[in-house]
Parts: sequence; C-alpha cells; structure tokens
Amino acid sequence: MAAVLDPPSKTAPDVAPDKSALKDYFVVSADGHVNEPLDVWSARIEPRFRDRLPHVKVDERGRKWFVAEGIRPSMIREAPRDESVAVSAFIETVGDSSERPALDKTKGAMFQNQGGFGVDRYRDMDYDGIDAEIVFPNKGLTNWQSPDPELNVAMCAAWNDWAFEAFGGHSRSFPAACVAPADIPAAVKEIERSADRGFKFVMMPPLVKGASYNQPVFDPIWDSLSQTGLPVTFHAGTGKDPRTASGDGGAIINYVVHAMNTVLEPTVQLCSSGVFDRFPKLNFATIEAGAGWLPYALWAMDHGQDCFAFWVSPQLKYKPSEYFRMHGHASFETDPVGIELLARIGVENLLWGNDYPHVEGSWPNSEKAIKSWSKDLTHEDTAKIVGLNAARLFNIPVPAPATAGRA
Repeated sequence: MAAVLDPPSKTAPDVAPDKSALKDYFVVSADGHVNEPLDVWSARIEPRFRDRLPHVKVDERGRKWFVAEGIRPSMIREAPRDESVAVSAFIETVGDSSERPALDKTKGAMFQNQGGFGVDRYRDMDYDGIDAEIVFPNKGLTNWQSPDPELNVAMCAAWNDWAFEAFGGHSRSFPAACVAPADIPAAVKEIERSADRGFKFVMMPPLVKGASYNQPVFDPIWDSLSQTGLPVTFHAGTGKDPRTASGDGGAIINYVVHAMNTVLEPTVQLCSSGVFDRFPKLNFATIEAGAGWLPYALWAMDHGQDCFAFWVSPQLKYKPSEYFRMHGHASFETDPVGIELLARIGVENLLWGNDYPHVEGSWPNSEKAIKSWSKDLTHEDTAKIVGLNAARLFNIPVPAPATAGRA
C-alpha cells in the first residue's frame, strides 16, 4: 500500500461559489463523478500490477474498447465531432434569459470532456447552483471488478492517492475513499489511513463476491467506520458487471436490474442482521439508485420480520425500517415516485445529486429538475433534501443562514 502523501497542492482554486442557480439553498450534490487521468492507477501502483490495470484497446476495425479484469469489454461510444457541443457555447446561449437550453440526450455524451478536476469543474458547479459535491470515480468504478482481492486493494489505494492529490483539503469537493472489502484487514487499514487524511466518507461495492454484509466477518469494517465517524456509501452497479444483459432491451435491463437494483441487497443486509445494534454510530447511503424502491423495501423487511418471526435471527431492538430511518440514506436525481411516497421514507433520509457530468443526471439544468419534484414540498423539506441532509451525513460545514430548517 502506498505511503501517506504530503499535503496536496490543489489543481483547482478553492474559491467561494458564484452560483447562477438555486441561490435560495445550500446545495450539496451527493452524487458527482470525476474523469480521472489515464494514469490514475499506473502512476501510483506497484509495477507488478501495471499490466493488469483497466485500459483502452483498439480493434482491427478501429473501434475502442474499455477492458478490465472481471467484466466483459465495453465499446466506447464517443459523440461525433460535428455533434459535440462545448459547454462554454451551451452556457453562453442563456444570455439574460431565465430559460436554460435543454440537453439533447439523443446525441450521446455531448459533454464527454467535462468532469475534470481543474477550474472548469467549478465553473460548471457554479452554473448549476452547486455549493459542494460528493465525488465518486468514473474509471475507478472498476476498482472492485477483478476477482483478485489483492488487485482490488491496490487499485483502491492508488485511486485514493490520486483523489487526495487532486482534492485533498478542498472546501467544495469531497472525494470517496475507495475500500476493498474482500480483504478485511486491508480494508480497515485503508479506512484508518483515509480518515487520517481527511476523507469524509468511504465507498464500497454493494455486492461482494462470495460474501454478504450481514455476515459478522465484516464487523471489523463496521467498527473502524464507527470509530472514525466515516459513513459508507454503496454506489449502484459496482462490484459486478452492470452490463450483463445484451440484445433487445439490454440497455434498459442493465440500468434497472444490474445497476440500480444492486443497492437493495446491502440495505436489507444491514437493516435486518443486527449490525446497527452492534454499531449504533454506523451510517450508510445508497448512491444513484433513486428512492422509489425504498417504500416497498422498508415495508417488505418489516412484513418479513413479522411473518417469519419463528425463524428470524437475531432478535432486533427495532424494526428493519426503523434502522434505515436511523442510519440509512438514499440519493436520487429526479424520482417522482420517491417524492410521492416521501412519508413512507422520511425526509431526513433522502439525498439529492446531479450526477455531473453523466448524461442521465440533471446537470446542467438542476434547478429545473429540482422544481419539478419539489413543487409540493415546503422550502424546509426541499432544503434538507438538496443539501442539509448530505452536509450532516458527510460532515460538511454549512453557512449559518442556510441552516434554517435543519433537523
């Protein structure tokens, strides 16, 4: 594992936001992504791993493929040069109009060059009304794909080294500390190292090959997270190949079943197994999987506890749904189902994120997206969902005027 680095020299200016939107709220995007440099692992990992790292391969027809251990190759689709739109041109079209232009998602990743870690990132945040952000990997979403735990550990540590170099000490961007749970002693060591460096939270895959989070073997991880005060996040579609289906409907099947649905399992595992009785300071969040699935999942856990009481073990102090409301959170971008059933979830348990710079997210029109689902909510509840809940979970300082309505 790499040694702890010296304090970083940031690549982007740490300046106060000059927001163009959402000025009535302190906004924390709980789901952003960063386009890491190509050498994010190779420049920081032991040489013996370098020929096993994810890479781009060009076939005999000139097509580009993303290749990584543990998943099938994925063809890279780039927006045609004559259709790609520069963000600067997009922003300039607004002028004095309050109506922002729509993003034509049929043209693919038209902002595929966005999501870096320089000054343009903060211009994009200001344009979208974001005060602070929780940053997840792009390339680093493959940190856990290899069946080899040793490679997972090495890739996570290298990614964390890069994230510390790029964002360490920043007041607006807070990157994940990636942790490989397949090697529990190494995971504990990385959690402690990350806490010492000032990381705000840990990211682990929703699914662990050959294991599940309800097993007591993971207690050292929960204990370390409790001791350091770092919440753990489970980002949809990590820990397994999210592109499992092919053929007709493959893209939709992969999105609903093999990506978003993956976070259901760790949620039920943690809330039904007594983990929170043993570790009452532990908190978690599901990321980029919406919230509309939660009302049924919470009801089903409680119903299962009642129906199968003879077989249920251990005996819990609270209902599984109550553990979620005390310890769990779920992030969404635009989810009318989750908002319509908000009373069954709890306003304190929802986080919002714009998924910058991904095409399925709400950036660069987050103000419009938030208005679409918050029109029947109070200002106080909207403020919690779009920023104050995330600030509390991730320990992000909130300017005093923005704390109104905070629980």
